[in-house]
Amino acid sequence: MEPLLTQPHPWWPLHGLRLHTPRLELRLPDGELLNELAQVAADGVHEPDRMPFTVPWTDGSPGDRGRATYRNVLSTIANWSPDNWHLSLAVLHEGKAVGRQDLMGRRFAVTREVETGSWLGLAHQGLGIGTEMRAAALHLAFAGLGARAALSAAMVDNPRSLGVSRRLGYRDDGLTTAVVRDRPATLRRLRLERAEWERLRTVDVRIVGLDACRGEFGAP
Repeated sequence: MEPLLTQPHPWWPLHGLRLHTPRLELRLPDGELLNELAQVAADGVHEPDRMPFTVPWTDGSPGDRGRATYRNVLSTIANWSPDNWHLSLAVLHEGKAVGRQDLMGRRFAVTREVETGSWLGLAHQGLGIGTEMRAAALHLAFAGLGARAALSAAMVDNPRSLGVSRRLGYRDDGLTTAVVRDRPATLRRLRLERAEWERLRTVDVRIVGLDACRGEFGAP
């Protein structure tokens, strides 16, 4: 067995995981990349009169948003377990951070289901990046980890997020109510089955470094 200290990422092999699409690279941020991602969040993710997230982490000052992003990414690593994991990937376009794509699994070894979440900096929206980065996460889930289904949800008044889901083949899966800023908010649930993903996928995705960390996802 190769000594751990001679491996590129001996204590957390997920740092070696890379997803590549025609325009994007997705990877777990650390060091300067995490600082860069936090700055993207600080610069703004949505207009102030809207709140597209069930957890209103974008409320507050630019500094608040940057710190929230920085701390949350670190918390996903600290709280990781194969039974309850949260992969938070920085999305790079032309070598610069533009947003974040998350993939989550709870009891994945049993359910074979994942959830996704994401955001893009305001300056990078409307360019098709949101669809491409979600496609990368779905490729990791289905082709890389053997998922059976992917789940998502968005506010009913968030057409951009719903549009990304529908372009990728998700089907409506009912409504649910969340409490956001102490008020009820209606979310549309969406579900993508493996067969539909296989039928509709069009984005070319390449995965690097998965074998070294496959066990961390509770995947065979």
